[in-house]
Amino acid sequence: MFGIEFRREKATGATRGLRRLIVRFGRKNDGAAAVEFAIVVVPFFAMLFAIIELAFVFWAGQVLETAVNDTSRLVMTGQAQKQNFDQARFKQELCARVLGLFNCNTGMIIDVRTSNAFASANLGKPVYKPNGQVDDTGFQYQTGGPGDIVVVRVMYEWPLILRTFGLDLADTPNGKRLLMSAVAFRNEPYQ
Repeated sequence: MFGIEFRREKATGATRGLRRLIVRFGRKNDGAAAVEFAIVVVPFFAMLFAIIELAFVFWAGQVLETAVNDTSRLVMTGQAQKQNFDQARFKQELCARVLGLFNCNTGMIIDVRTSNAFASANLGKPVYKPNGQVDDTGFQYQTGGPGDIVVVRVMYEWPLILRTFGLDLADTPNGKRLLMSAVAFRNEPYQ
């Protein structure tokens, strides 16, 4: 019809074998689950470990926040002043409340100071030295007296494990996560 002829060419043995192999390969699905798992396993475990690490960071931040609030109450009520706390004793009281999550000997950075007003209280993040460490040269320990405004800032650089696949929580120059708790309060009129 219309002068077009369709001819079926005879396939050679090699092309017939290749055609059969392709058809047979398309029908088989024996290893499909293993191949699919191999494709999905790396992103799955990356997300799983990222979720676990994020949970640890939030948990550690909450433990630090609670410990700083509880320890700062000793200053607010005058107990720290009556017992002549220095920065080392304050740190010792703080470390007793952090459940062993933190390396208190080397990692806990404490700044306790009085302020003239709540509006001028320094609650911000610390400045870093060129080597990536927190610049704590201006940090002090001033608990003030009755009625004084006191600002307590406690910082800890939390080490991170998972820093790949764009799931990096680091916010310090040395690749750690800064956990910080800051509390501003007016001391009670203790005697």
